[in-house]
Amino acid sequence: MNPRPRKIKLLRWLPRRLMLTTGPAKDNGLYLSFDDGPHPGHTEAILDLLAANDARASFFVLGEQAERHPELMRRIAAEGHLLGNHSYDHPSFPRIPIAEQMSQIERTDQLIAAFDGRQRHLFRPPSGRFSIGLLLRFAFERRRMAYWSYDSLDYRRVPAERLVETMRRHPPAAGDIVLMHDDNEATTQALAMLLPEWRAAGFSLRILPV
Repeated sequence: MNPRPRKIKLLRWLPRRLMLTTGPAKDNGLYLSFDDGPHPGHTEAILDLLAANDARASFFVLGEQAERHPELMRRIAAEGHLLGNHSYDHPSFPRIPIAEQMSQIERTDQLIAAFDGRQRHLFRPPSGRFSIGLLLRFAFERRRMAYWSYDSLDYRRVPAERLVETMRRHPPAAGDIVLMHDDNEATTQALAMLLPEWRAAGFSLRILPV
């Protein structure tokens, strides 16, 4: 498993004002991010682990999940984590019209605003797939997408021990944005092992800059 596929390296050529692929590396900043939530049972466990390790993270939520679980949205915001936009119901963006893509984004922005008071949020396209048309629309509207530089590969649903082995063999570096998901037990189990190690290595676990 390769946490740094070639596609991620290519995206670094895009302007940072349009596409965020890494965060500031100053003071060993490391940026955990979680997609597809919030999910009862999993999100609370991850929030507990983050609190126990003095860590902050960015949660790219689905609008439909935010509607279903407002108590989790309130907790994420109250504990100092960042809320990001991951679309309303996770369609394949390249397969739907731009107008529908923007409707997904704007609807979710409005839902998230009820919890953090911000009108616009960093957007991460579902499955990391986006069209040139959406990129141009974001450039015109001066919006920013948030990608990642390090893929935990937890969406492959492999055991936690395998996730940990891969991340220990290919450890993240300062400034990395780490892609994870708060919807499965393996991620929680892996974090329970890795968060203390990352803290001991001197990483400062922060939210993404907005």
